Amino acid sequence: MDEVQNGTLLIDELTLASRLSYFLWSSTPDEELLTLAERGQLRSRQAEQVKRMIHDSKSVALTENFAGQWLQLRDMEQVAPDPQAFPGFDAPLAADMRRESELLFEHILRENRPVVEFLSADYTFLNARLAEHYGVSAPLGEGFSRVSLADSPRRGIVTHGSVLTLTSHPTRTSPVKRGKWLLEQLLGTQPPPAPRDVPPLPDAQENEGLSLRARLEQHRANAACASCHALLDPMGFALENYDAVGRWRTTEAGRQLDTTGQLISGERFQDWSELRQFLVRQKSDHFIKSLTEQLLTYSLGREVTYHDKLTVREIVNRNKSPDQGFQDLILAICESVPFQRMRQP
Repeated sequence: MDEVQNGTLLIDELTLASRLSYFLWSSTPDEELLTLAERGQLRSRQAEQVKRMIHDSKSVALTENFAGQWLQLRDMEQVAPDPQAFPGFDAPLAADMRRESELLFEHILRENRPVVEFLSADYTFLNARLAEHYGVSAPLGEGFSRVSLADSPRRGIVTHGSVLTLTSHPTRTSPVKRGKWLLEQLLGTQPPPAPRDVPPLPDAQENEGLSLRARLEQHRANAACASCHALLDPMGFALENYDAVGRWRTTEAGRQLDTTGQLISGERFQDWSELRQFLVRQKSDHFIKSLTEQLLTYSLGREVTYHDKLTVREIVNRNKSPDQGFQDLILAICESVPFQRMRQP
């Protein structure tokens, strides 16, 4: 170990091998990592080892554990859309939805694609059943294959059936839940907590068949609810073209859907396509920062603190270029001060 710097010490190479292995593989270091560490060569060859580990089959653990946590894909085992409202939904379809999102994560990771493709990807990975569910052309052959979305309104992880189903109620969509998911999981923004004694959303039958949007507008008329919903609802309404199990639609209960909105910062949009383009163009730094914080939290096994803010800022600045890919972001995490050093005992 070297001298103390800002109350921290450089970790030894065997500890580094363990940190790398549990971060990328959720397992103990293999013989190659241990040999390099024992020779004192791991730190100088870290970049090549990180790439090797990402392309090793054991990196599936990063998909299952980190992506499962970040995108909340683990919760797909618990989703239960109402069987009367959605008779075609079952556990195998839910598993297919989760697998689609995992395959996109693995592709962006292993091909070192820019992380903003999580928002903008004009392709996905489908099998025949999921393609039929989405109403797009089925891939050739059995199993999952990459499919172009050039002729589809779908783009990125947000329009995956997994995310759309996770952020819905059993019988209907939830603009509030979808807006909250976008803010928290992708943009790293915590909405204010709901006030106590919030009245429930008026039921459609009790309100002469009012649309979901109209009922939420009534709900928002309550001053206690207005500020929170002004942040959450617009983003959620942009996704109303996707029903509670992720199928495309243009009407709800015979009414034309209204997917327009205005963010609290003033930007207006017509639908998810326009909102997505705005997020990619204007909020990509927020997305990279949020993903960086979640990766750092996962890699260290602790929450990011005030002392880590400079590290996060440096990593975001380093990965803002369109040429920087997902592997570059992970390598920056592995080279960061919190990952390479430990607090002095």
